Amino acid sequence: MTKEKIILPENNVGIVKTEYFSFNGITLESGEKFGPITLAYETYGKLNASKSNAVLILHALSGDAHAAGLHAEQNAIGWWDSMIGPGKAFDTNKYCVICSNVIGGCKGSTGPSSVNPKTNKPYALDFPLITIGDMVTAQKHLIESLGIEKLLTVVGGSMGGMQVLSWLVKYPRKVRSVIPIATAIKHSPQQIAFNEVGRQAIMADAYWKSGNYYEGPVPAKGLAVARMIGHITYMSDISMAEKFGRQKKNYAEPFKFTADFEVEGYLRYRGDNFVKRFDANSYLYITKAMDNFDASKGKPFYEVLKDVEAKALVVAFKSDWLYPAYQSKEIAKACKLSGIDATYCEIDSTYGHDAFLLEVAEETHLISHFLKKVVFEYEAKGRHDK
Repeated sequence: MTKEKIILPENNVGIVKTEYFSFNGITLESGEKFGPITLAYETYGKLNASKSNAVLILHALSGDAHAAGLHAEQNAIGWWDSMIGPGKAFDTNKYCVICSNVIGGCKGSTGPSSVNPKTNKPYALDFPLITIGDMVTAQKHLIESLGIEKLLTVVGGSMGGMQVLSWLVKYPRKVRSVIPIATAIKHSPQQIAFNEVGRQAIMADAYWKSGNYYEGPVPAKGLAVARMIGHITYMSDISMAEKFGRQKKNYAEPFKFTADFEVEGYLRYRGDNFVKRFDANSYLYITKAMDNFDASKGKPFYEVLKDVEAKALVVAFKSDWLYPAYQSKEIAKACKLSGIDATYCEIDSTYGHDAFLLEVAEETHLISHFLKKVVFEYEAKGRHDK
């Protein structure tokens, strides 16, 4: 069966390819040395002569390096294509946009499904526990390999927002501005609980085999259930009601536990589809990294940010109950208490947590104006210094 040809949307960056950067390794936050490491990444737009126009896009839990354009091999449009391209929020006529797959991932970057050079077999659970900070340290190696001294901005939603905060804390002199979207300084007990249920679903699958499933059937049912749980939290009660209501499917001879409701069929479809593109062990490692993340390091967050000079645009969504707006307000308040020039915007959306991928017009307006201000002040400072 031939794949359906995808038509490129307007103002698209065109056909793109994934590139790979390999290096010796890093010292993890645990103190363990780990390597070699490969990061899969994509770039859109061109670096200017001073290399001052670089934007780093950071993906969420299930994302990857393919953020924009049409990937010829995957026959897929990037996950944030609506925001990246000529004339869009991250205007590729002005900015060089970079997106990499995180370590621990399964879409080209080193993770538990990668081959361990010591055994010539997949790492599986021999892969070390990683943190959000470790992901950022690896990204720093990539950015420096591209000759970039300082990023114009780092931006991401959900887990991507955690990486944004980690950049701000770990490498404050490497960023001019940050845009954390629908994220948190640290997970609440409820957020940890949802992730734990997903992990238990995977580990309860008979095919998980303590992570050593790479030579046989994968724990598809467990991973599909984990994804179904995730999708429930990504939507809001209103968006579910508008999308599905209580509509039922028509079956000639329904089984007792058929997916009678449209919402049931949607969740099963999403779960089954996810299994085709994601590794169950990566899901375990990445969700654990999210749960262990604490940008405040156990202190009041404003104290951790006291020497930071970068500007911040903090974005939240009213109907987001997975990462409720109060968590973004905490970020914005800490920024302001520490003296950071921070703007907080709460978008009135009914899409829930998914809003960061869907509220394109509002986000484009906010981000494009914010970046113009960052660029203007940087150029004005340059003129003043001369």
